Amino acid sequence: MSKENTNASSIVSKVWAFCQTLRDDGVGYGDYLEQLTYLLFLKMADEYTKPPHNRKMPIPSEFAWDSLLSKSGSELELHYNNMLRELAKEKGILGQIFVKSQNKIQDPAKLYKLIALINAENWILMGVKDKGDIYEGILEKNAEDTKSGAGQYFTPRPLIKAMVECLRPEPMKTIADPACGTGGFFLAAYDWIVANRSLDKEAAKFLKYETFFGNEIVASTRRLALMNLFLHNIGDIDSDNFISPNDSLITDSGTRYDYILANPPFGKKSSMTFTNAEGEQEKEDLTYNRQDFWVTTSNKQLNFVQHIRTMLKTTGQAAVVLPDNVLFEGGVGETVRKKLLETTDLHTILRLPTGIFYANGVKANVLFFDGKPSSKDPWTKEVWVYDYRTNIHHTLKKNPLKLEDLRDFIQLYNPENRHKRTETYHAETNPEGRWRKFGYEEIIARDKTSLDITWLKDKSLADLDNLPDPDELAEDIIENIESGLEAFRAILSGLK
Repeated sequence: MSKENTNASSIVSKVWAFCQTLRDDGVGYGDYLEQLTYLLFLKMADEYTKPPHNRKMPIPSEFAWDSLLSKSGSELELHYNNMLRELAKEKGILGQIFVKSQNKIQDPAKLYKLIALINAENWILMGVKDKGDIYEGILEKNAEDTKSGAGQYFTPRPLIKAMVECLRPEPMKTIADPACGTGGFFLAAYDWIVANRSLDKEAAKFLKYETFFGNEIVASTRRLALMNLFLHNIGDIDSDNFISPNDSLITDSGTRYDYILANPPFGKKSSMTFTNAEGEQEKEDLTYNRQDFWVTTSNKQLNFVQHIRTMLKTTGQAAVVLPDNVLFEGGVGETVRKKLLETTDLHTILRLPTGIFYANGVKANVLFFDGKPSSKDPWTKEVWVYDYRTNIHHTLKKNPLKLEDLRDFIQLYNPENRHKRTETYHAETNPEGRWRKFGYEEIIARDKTSLDITWLKDKSLADLDNLPDPDELAEDIIENIESGLEAFRAILSGLK
């Protein structure tokens, strides 16, 4: 192991160890991440003001990094609280990082120790990968902390990488995510482009400042996304902010993108919480009346499908994680599927296994479709389906999803020329093949134009020797009960 790697992993260990110390005081991963974000940002800004960079930074001198080093005890706590409040008023990414910021570390001695820990390192000299890995590692731990609900903003990184490998993004093109969470799709696309494309000066600048565009309505998650990108060399302290706090579904911005990679929120309903005349909290379903939408519905995922189709250039490509209900729901769901098949080339569906998401009971798929100009004939000619669900068992702890698990799918997808593909399924010779194609007419003839297509036999139903381990079965049962409870809660809130 190189000296740099050893150094980076020792810093990760230190940062982690301190996180555990704070957890004993009731500071969760999410709160720790936020404090780390504020302090890391200020320390790196301070490093930029020194040789060889000598840059002028937009941080008022009374709140510069050095102002934290000269104080301790209650004086430090008071100054830090005031600093967070005042920096939130600044312009650009600086103000965005500190918006609605609060000090969650109640013990000034521990705050002093965290500042010393960050001060001991030169973060800018550290490799982009190293400091990015430290931050991504804590983001993942935060997602695992199920009580915080942060898992809904975290898509498994191996799945993201596989989706990026299939799209193979080119430089000098734009990439968007209308519900970007902590920015995982952007980082994977950035890493893939840097590793696989040759970039001249202009392309490198475009990649850093003009490639990525996202929306994230949760202020704390958006803050983490901005910092995550900054630590991975996307954007700069004084550059424009490219992650909007607005609800992307409200309007068509008019901008069209080359690539869209997304995992929209899994909740089915778009809703708004308000206080009624009796002072009780009520939820009201949100529908979006947009001229560019095929249907008006409060189903959040169907709205995201319609919105993504609008955002996509006629030459663009999309890969979107969507739950099963989008594939089989009747009524407006059927209308959206038919329109998607007609107006885009919906060429590939990857059926995902359960047990890979931090949210319980999620059954999801990746839909790959290409934007197309308007036409009287449907653009989709055939849909290729890869079933990576039937007889597959993953759990977050014992058997987490790895990129190698999806390698077979990536090869069969054939990213270099997806028009040259070979089925592995054959009725007589290989009925167990996971890769199968269906013609447009076949799909249109299905009940409700359902895209929820299965053909493999579930071996655990036919052969008791093929049952998964008892702990996997128990996790499956828990997942099914929890997803059932979610469905009943949705019905109850609808009845109210």
